[in-house]
Amino acid sequence: MEFRIADTFTDSLSRLTGDEQKAVKTTAFDLQMNPASPRLSFHKLDKAKDKNFWSVRVSEDIRLIVHRTGESILLCYVDHHHKAYSWAERRKLQTHPKTGAAQFVEIRETVQEIFIPTYVEVEAPPPKKAKGTLFKDLNDDDLLGYGVPSEWLSDVRAATEDSILSLVENLPHEAAEALLELATGGKPIVVQPTAGTGNPFDHPNAQRRFRVMKNVEELQRALEFPWDKWTIFLHPEQREWEWVERDQSGPARVSGSAGTGKTIVALHRAVHLARRNPESRVLLTTFSEPLANALKIKLARLVSSEPRLAERIDVYSLDVLGEHLFKSHCGKFSIADQATVRGFMKAASKNVGGHKFSHHFLVTEWEQIVDAWQLSTWEEYRDVARLSRKTRLPENQRKILWAVFEEVHSKLKAWGLVTRAGLFTNLAAALKKAKNPPFEFVVLSHS
Repeated sequence: MEFRIADTFTDSLSRLTGDEQKAVKTTAFDLQMNPASPRLSFHKLDKAKDKNFWSVRVSEDIRLIVHRTGESILLCYVDHHHKAYSWAERRKLQTHPKTGAAQFVEIRETVQEIFIPTYVEVEAPPPKKAKGTLFKDLNDDDLLGYGVPSEWLSDVRAATEDSILSLVENLPHEAAEALLELATGGKPIVVQPTAGTGNPFDHPNAQRRFRVMKNVEELQRALEFPWDKWTIFLHPEQREWEWVERDQSGPARVSGSAGTGKTIVALHRAVHLARRNPESRVLLTTFSEPLANALKIKLARLVSSEPRLAERIDVYSLDVLGEHLFKSHCGKFSIADQATVRGFMKAASKNVGGHKFSHHFLVTEWEQIVDAWQLSTWEEYRDVARLSRKTRLPENQRKILWAVFEEVHSKLKAWGLVTRAGLFTNLAAALKKAKNPPFEFVVLSHS
């Protein structure tokens, strides 16, 4: 039988007193060890819409809400008697019809207003101008794709700027985040389910709120720390990859779909390398600055009791790392921003003349070919394979283009500017000549 806990359980547990939490933890351990134990007092919740919700008596007034089937037990919520029952009566656990993710859905309550007729004539206030709905252009399939429960489609479609914040409080996290992103003009990313499994708890969205507890040690750790802290530890499935502690003589790659824990594995790999090699420095890096900041927080939590170890693990995004190392190995620099390069390109195109290449074509040719591959001579540009470009160019056209790009190169040099690609190229050359590398090990987390 699978034993799971939900983030709603750990959140509600943290709001109880210390003595109450101790009693809840004891009951939770008993449930995991032997859910059929006669010492456990299960009570069927008659008013709950989800017939798999049960309460378990913790003490005279504390009740633990569980979702129990023949194959699993899920710790859902804990509180004083009436509050715990009320929580369960207003929710149900279901699999989303489109995303396939397991989610708690709050049951919509219809409130009917009773109008009492009055015979006092008063002047009616002018009607308020109705605000436009935020999601009128989205159909049901779009909203379902973002994880909105079917029961809440009509409410979402009627949402306005005034009601959106109160509405999202009743929705699953992925649906709330997507709607807020849409309301502010963004385009949410739809998380795809993990391939090869039909289990609704395996979906990445579900793994944000439900976790399997394989043994008493994992449950103990989960009950000891807040949700966002204990989830930095590896699950048994991730340990089975063995890559975290594997002896590796060269580069290695770990791949997987979203939600499979690649970032956490990378974090543990960096810590393992630092522990295994006490004289080394380890770099944990990523392409995203927000992800780098998140990794710093997770690293601090993971090695909070080993400050010396943490000192030897550096966490940077690649751009910040490049600038930091360039300053120490190559000296001062100024990055040429996109607007500056495009200005140089426009001027160079006008000066060269005699061609019909658009400004957009020139800029993309520069960004995707010339600057990306750091081409600095006509021969390099003439011979490069332009596999990523759809437009084929004969040699005479390339000569015209190179005249434009050569002028851009000259402008950058005259102004003392370097592109970001140029920064990494020069840095790589400098590090190749250095006696000692800045890091003995590098772990890159792509997402």
